[in-house]
Amino acid sequence: MRSSLANALTILNLILGMTAVMLAIQGDFQIAALFVIAGMVCDGLDGRLARALHIQSDFGRELDSLSDIVTFGVAPAVIMYVAVLKDVGVVGSVIAVLFPVAGALRLARFNVQPGRTNYFVGLPITAAGGILATFALYHGLIPTLWLPVLTVALSYLMVSRTRYPNFKKLGIPRRAYIAIPLLALVVAAVMINHRDVLARFIFLLLAVYGGYGIWYDIRSIWRKKPRKEEGDRYRST
Repeated sequence: MRSSLANALTILNLILGMTAVMLAIQGDFQIAALFVIAGMVCDGLDGRLARALHIQSDFGRELDSLSDIVTFGVAPAVIMYVAVLKDVGVVGSVIAVLFPVAGALRLARFNVQPGRTNYFVGLPITAAGGILATFALYHGLIPTLWLPVLTVALSYLMVSRTRYPNFKKLGIPRRAYIAIPLLALVVAAVMINHRDVLARFIFLLLAVYGGYGIWYDIRSIWRKKPRKEEGDRYRST
């Protein structure tokens, strides 16, 4: 029974992702985005719960990846396609397909990486999917031309070599997991009563995280450039 707890959260993540797809097809973009966000909560808890209870397994890791590609790859792409990309024609269809493909490549690369570090290589599919899903909430405020461009940018960031902080390394006391049911009730209550505010707040957090990697790369290039110029001057003398 105990060994199935983390897998149950992973399955719930998959169910939420499929529900988001169906809601998006029906035109309920806002609710679909919230289901993706709820999937993010499950995805963040299942691995931590498995580590806390020492019930990690290869089966659980594979199940987690398969669920992630649906909830954070397919579902956000469908949300954006129905909201915006279907009006762009064939190009929109290609962009919608590109996103889950990039997500699958990102997951495959992560799964074969030896060991685990305190950073991710490439934007995690969970964050990319959350950003894309909540982007749809702004489709009436952001110029239509920008949303396909931003979708392609997120796809690129997932397969890039950009480094992102790995907050999964932050330890949580085992006793804190007792509060998970209470936390779930609080999140559910906020989603029901203040879903607009919650979705936009989470979008801003994820957007900052996504932009961090770009800033990190630019800063690294800028720091290396002066050193290279100094080396060139030294060789010329």
